[in-house]
Amino acid sequence: MSLTWLDMPGLRNGQDAAKGSGYDDPPPRMGFFTDTSVCIGCKACEVACKEWNQIPEDGLNWTGMSYDNTEGLGADSWRHVAFIEQTKPMAGQVTGSEQPQTGAGEPGQAEGVRWLMASDVCKHCTEAACLDVCPTGSLFRTEFGTVVVQEDICNGCGYCVSACPYGVIDQRPDDGRMWKCTLCYDRLSVGQEPACAKACPTDSIQFGPLDELRAKADERVQQLHRDGVMDARLYGNDPDDGVGGDGAFFLLLDEPEVYGLPPDPVVTTRDLPRMWRRAAAATGALAAAVAVAFVTGGAR
Repeated sequence: MSLTWLDMPGLRNGQDAAKGSGYDDPPPRMGFFTDTSVCIGCKACEVACKEWNQIPEDGLNWTGMSYDNTEGLGADSWRHVAFIEQTKPMAGQVTGSEQPQTGAGEPGQAEGVRWLMASDVCKHCTEAACLDVCPTGSLFRTEFGTVVVQEDICNGCGYCVSACPYGVIDQRPDDGRMWKCTLCYDRLSVGQEPACAKACPTDSIQFGPLDELRAKADERVQQLHRDGVMDARLYGNDPDDGVGGDGAFFLLLDEPEVYGLPPDPVVTTRDLPRMWRRAAAATGALAAAVAVAFVTGGAR
């Protein structure tokens, strides 16, 4: 089935995003579950992503942001490992070089510094505004439910950059086109997992059918809560959130803002259908008024 820009291909696809985009018999929707509680900040995901996708080098500057020299996602950084330093222990964990002041081993008594490490990536939204605003069809939904940029037909207009609620899509200055994670579409097409998940030594990045990943994530949160890590929470897994849930979601150990993630993202084109309907109604009313004026004036 052929879709046009006016069909708003990024909106209201339901949880079966591929079928909503016109695929008659798509495979299960695939995605990422990133469990930041076991991320060790090795950056193997960043390296594997760059090597497989032949992404130019970047992140060679010392930023002063802990061990984070990538700074964020961009045209040349499709994976970004954040390092967040906090003076906040996790459950009964003894962090840093300081020992508990009292009650050694008792939850909440330790002091020191902890690192939160998390590998960020494009969220491959269920309702993807970038699809709605792309005038060339460069952005498209794959049969796996992911969102991919075809760089050979991208005209560099940049509409998708402002439409992305996560600030993921970026323009490469030397060629003017837009780039982002493809969830290794070429590897998925031949039955292989994405390079970043393949390289992750702790299984912090897990790849698979989205329904199975969501079930695993729920179990992992419950396990952490039983272990006293009450701050553990999921982000981007809720199909009822402002983007219909993400194809790449996370287990976090603090508020989303701590990781540089928006707390309540919404699909930025959600109001466009209503705006078009109102514009059409206003245009019709104006045309009717002109017609009445013409007829009335002609009768005098």
